[in-house]
Amino acid sequence: MAIELGADALGFNVWPGSKRFIDLKKESAWIRDLPPFVTKVAVMVNLPVTEAEGVFALPFIDMVQFHGNEDEAFCAHFAKTGLPFIKAIPLRDASSLENISRFCTRNILLDAYVAGAFGGTGRLIDLELARDFVAKHPNFYVTLSGGLNANNVKEAIRRVRPHAVDVASGVEQVPGRKGRALLTAFVQAAKTDN
Repeated sequence: MAIELGADALGFNVWPGSKRFIDLKKESAWIRDLPPFVTKVAVMVNLPVTEAEGVFALPFIDMVQFHGNEDEAFCAHFAKTGLPFIKAIPLRDASSLENISRFCTRNILLDAYVAGAFGGTGRLIDLELARDFVAKHPNFYVTLSGGLNANNVKEAIRRVRPHAVDVASGVEQVPGRKGRALLTAFVQAAKTDN
């Protein structure tokens, strides 16, 4: 449905603590059959290096997103391999954005900060902090996430000018279940000229 409605990428949450958890090995058949022009992203939270390497090795995954407390040494390990990854940064305050290059990737996802949570909370990100970061760091590919929905995504894109936007709870009828009308409205709003 997301592809049909115009999504450019799909995220598959492999963290068992998420209401959006998916077992990539059990679901590999249909994921493998998705169109090749849609980026397939595995979203991980604090996996050990060897398990993360196993996800990278899956032939139907194009990229991974580290959405936990992965430190610079963890990210540096994967940067040395040349494997593409996104590092999620919970945007608590300006100090959250200091020395972002330590994560060894230009692919950064800025998310709303919620204590004890790893995204998917529906809380709106601090758009001013995100805007300032994007303006000062044009060399990063920033994905904006955190509380986006069809009613606010157009304005968020206009203000922040991210490379991409990410949505989960903002298009769900119930937790973990996307709704066609919500997803349609979000994609239309996100892809309208800002």
